[in-house]
This record gives sequence, structure tokens and C-alpha cells, in this order.
Amino acid sequence: MKSIFLIERQGVNTTFQDKGRFGFQHLGIPPSGSMDNFLSQVANKLVGNNLDQAVIEFAYQGPLLKLNSGTAHVSIAGNVKFEIIKKNGKSSEGLSNSSFYLEEGDKLDITSTVKSIYGYLAVEGGFSLKKVSESYSTLLKAKIGPNKGEKLSNKQEIFFYGTKNNKNKRILFEKEENEIIRVIEGQQADYFSKKSIDDFYSKEYKVTNLIDRMGARLEGSKLENIKSPNIKSEGISKGSIQVPGDGQPIVLLSDHPTIGGYPKIANVITADYDKLVQKTPGSKLKFKLVNLFVAENAFQDYIKKINIL
Repeated sequence: MKSIFLIERQGVNTTFQDKGRFGFQHLGIPPSGSMDNFLSQVANKLVGNNLDQAVIEFAYQGPLLKLNSGTAHVSIAGNVKFEIIKKNGKSSEGLSNSSFYLEEGDKLDITSTVKSIYGYLAVEGGFSLKKVSESYSTLLKAKIGPNKGEKLSNKQEIFFYGTKNNKNKRILFEKEENEIIRVIEGQQADYFSKKSIDDFYSKEYKVTNLIDRMGARLEGSKLENIKSPNIKSEGISKGSIQVPGDGQPIVLLSDHPTIGGYPKIANVITADYDKLVQKTPGSKLKFKLVNLFVAENAFQDYIKKINIL
């Protein structure tokens, strides 16, 4: 028998996500997937799920959920404030990066993320969803994914398999919170003056308010293009840093367009992508150039960190 959550408050940008939708960029469909892949996998590990199971991703404020039917073994991953409200009205503060049980009539109020943007919720057994183009991820701009490609909304019911085979668990881990974001050189790095290259790697950039799942516009030292502000449109990867005519970098994120016509000065390495996407507006960051060997080793360390959780 399936359990049911009722959404009493939808939260901000609350969607179903998973590891991503791969193999469709030639059709104009980006990978999407959880913005912070590490935390989404923590959420699934906490309740004993396969790491490919869908999670609920929320930004800044999460949903208020009432367990209308059944039982639920739930996890919350991230730097998140939330309350568990029992059906008798008693409430207690929740503990992030841990799992807990809810009984019919209980509520879960995810009030906010702390010094970060994204948090994740998983349920043991997984949500009752059908994959779209081989993924549970939601691409809002194209309305692709479960829930008709839409955000979760007020008064909506969420069905899931309310299994309870695993004990409550907490996972302790360290995530780097410094401002250094490692990158490899971009395909059009030679489009920029030597001074601009030096500035890009030595000066701070600020994350502006123009940030979403598609990209993040940065503000800082203007980058001088010495060739052309445009290129023939070509394929783009997640983490590409484009520089349009105004000289201010744009980092392309999980829902990025699949082609673009601005020169790319660098590309964020996979191991530092999660750290980047959690930077709130006003945060400062600095880029550090590394070679492919360092990037590959950092990726292997990143995978090991997930596997030993």
C-alpha cells in the first residue's frame, strides 16, 4: 500500500530530481538532475535507497508536508532547518543529514536552508513516479519530467512506497566551504587579454541575484575580449563559464542550454560543482586553474567520498 504526503506549502522551486538525464543533448535537452549531486545521494543513502532514486529538491525554503496516509522513513540532506510536528501538536527541531520516521497525521515543515541554496528530501522505497526520457529529473523550462515537468504545488498529493526496513541513520561528513572553485581552461581562453586572464584567476567574483538552475551571473573584474565577443554556436557542458560582451562571466548550471555562442574562458571541474551551486547571492568566490590530471583525480576522490558514506 502506498503512503501519501499532502503539500500544505510548496516551498521554493520544489521539484523531483535524480542524477540527471544523459544522452539527449543532441536533441536540445540538458542533463538537469540534482544541483548538489553529493547531497542528493546522501539523502538516498540515509534511507537505504538505490542512489538512482528520485529525491525532492528545494531551494531556500522547502515544503510543508502532511503525511495523510501510511508511514514514512524520511531523510533531509543539506544545511537545512526543519521541524517535525506530531499529530498531537508537539513539535521538535529536526537534525539535518539524518533520517527519521513519520506516522499518519504527522507534519514535516522545512523552513529554510542555511548559508546555502539547495536541500534534499528522500523517502525509503522511493516516490511513485515514471521516468521521462530515462530520468526522474524535472526540466522546468521545457516541462520535461515527472509531475508533467512542473514544480510541486500546494494541495498536491505525493505518492510513495512507505517501506520501513531500515533504521534511523545520521551521516557525518565535511563539505569544503571555502571560496576557491577549481576550473580547467576553456576552449576560447585565448580570446581574452593576458591581463584579463590574470584578473580572472587572482581577483574575487561575486554571485549576483541572477542565479537559477540554468546559470549564475557573476560580477567582478571586466574581462577584455581581444578577438570577438561571439563565436559560432557550439555544444556546452555543465560548468562552462561563458563571457558575453559586457565582460562579466556566466557559469552555466544543470539546466543550461545545450549550445551557446559566447567564448568560454574556463569550465568548473565536477568535484567543485556542488560547492559552486550552493553559493548564495552576494557570496564571493575565486577561480583556480588546474590541469586535467588534477581534475580527474579530484573527481575520483569525490566518487570515493560518496561511496564510503
